[in-house]
Amino acid sequence: MENTIKNACLGIELGSTRIKAVLIGADHAPIATGSYSWENRYEGGFWTYSLEDVWTGMREAFSSLAKDVKDRYGVALTRVGAIGVSAMMHGYLAFDADDALLVPFRTWRNTTTLEAVGVLTPLFDFSIPQRWSVAHLYQAILDGEPHVGEVRFLTTLAGYVHWKLTGRKVLGIGDASGMFPIDSQALDYDEKRLAQFDAKAAGTPLARPLRDVLPQVLVAGEDAGALTQEGAALLDGDGALEPGIPFCPPEGDAGTGMAATASVRARTGNISAGTSIFAMIVTERPLSKVYPEIDMVTTPAGAPVAMVHCNNCTSDLDAWAGVFREFAHALGAEADASKVYEVLYGKALDGDPDAGGLLLYNYLSGEHITHFEQGRPLVARSPESRFTLANFLRAHLYSSVATLRIGMDILASEKVAIDRIVGHGGLFKTGRAGQQVMADALNAPVSVMETAGEGGAWGVALLAAYRLYRSPGEALEDYLDEKAFATMARTEAAPDPSGVDGFAGFLERFRKSFPVERAAVDSI
Repeated sequence: MENTIKNACLGIELGSTRIKAVLIGADHAPIATGSYSWENRYEGGFWTYSLEDVWTGMREAFSSLAKDVKDRYGVALTRVGAIGVSAMMHGYLAFDADDALLVPFRTWRNTTTLEAVGVLTPLFDFSIPQRWSVAHLYQAILDGEPHVGEVRFLTTLAGYVHWKLTGRKVLGIGDASGMFPIDSQALDYDEKRLAQFDAKAAGTPLARPLRDVLPQVLVAGEDAGALTQEGAALLDGDGALEPGIPFCPPEGDAGTGMAATASVRARTGNISAGTSIFAMIVTERPLSKVYPEIDMVTTPAGAPVAMVHCNNCTSDLDAWAGVFREFAHALGAEADASKVYEVLYGKALDGDPDAGGLLLYNYLSGEHITHFEQGRPLVARSPESRFTLANFLRAHLYSSVATLRIGMDILASEKVAIDRIVGHGGLFKTGRAGQQVMADALNAPVSVMETAGEGGAWGVALLAAYRLYRSPGEALEDYLDEKAFATMARTEAAPDPSGVDGFAGFLERFRKSFPVERAAVDSI
């Protein structure tokens, strides 16, 4: 067993609410896991995580994994075959010449870069979302933030963690495609648009060309360095982990979600649903025009992907689950979180197909697809609405996927072909409710694999395995289909006609009532 552990591949993903570590064996199935819960903070007008919390969480997640290995197999976790790091894409981590952080980490959740987006999107003739790193940088220039002149390195959360563990300032191409537009032929940043940015930024305090401050781009399978002595000490507080372990390129959660669902081949897609929700569809051709609602990013191998990203998914439902758990406690009935979710999600399927006429917005933060800079969770009903627990919960699930559907309608209008959609993430972990609601919302079959709950940590572990064990010239999509997923069990939910019609009714209310949500933002 000791050799099995030493040849296993480790994936660690820093998600919105949890840092998770997954160790996979030769068959690519998880053999041990560990995790650490954390939350973002709203400070100084920005959503952020402190770097101290990053390393506390990394050590705790690794410690939890090491304990799982010890408990299951009776061996100490001192070495593995390869490691991969993944994290929430986008955001802004800027460092000076001494590698000191210049301003607190600005996460993907911030919608503070509207002015920058209004300049960069027409400049590039390419949709630049508010959460992209280049948008944050240019907004800082527009706002005259004093730190801009000191910027010497700009990266994402995954890129930062990888840098500290290996000493390499690199980034997987999928994560890099959420910093700046990528040329999928050159497998690098788009040179024309780099030049356009530099010309636009000329005369500002930014001291050097943009390429010089961005991480080096790597594609899946390339050598991304190895664990240093300093990196091992950061990751393992006990000092047992040995340096020298090879790393795959660090990736964003979108790229690892594609890997975790074998959705890196053209005409395949996946939907990751948790705190945020996004669909990734690998396209055969470019879209006919620029859509502000659609991001063009890449797979970990550099193929073009249309991304529909929504900031809000289950956060409001998670808050209500906490209220229901408190209520159960007040009644003297103790229930763990997993049981609460199991009951609530299951109850949603008992609701009326149209959620009883209820209106619900899950907008804890802004949504660029529907043009909200801020959000306010909201529940409204008419006297005729059927306000039951089941309808309330069904409306929550509908709201969690409604904005995604609005974005997916754009791809449908572009006749983007999709042969397979796979769901993963927290929405799909509890029974079949999330999967069925998604199938009804998209009016398309949705598959979920038995590893749906492992998410991006497992996905980046697969990328680490591809880095270590691929055959010469073997494409990532072939490795995943023929080796990692050849025997993977999956379930499929087909759309239910009554659910399709019911969701359509909810979506019509959702669209028509944007003025209600706007009034809530303006008034509360």
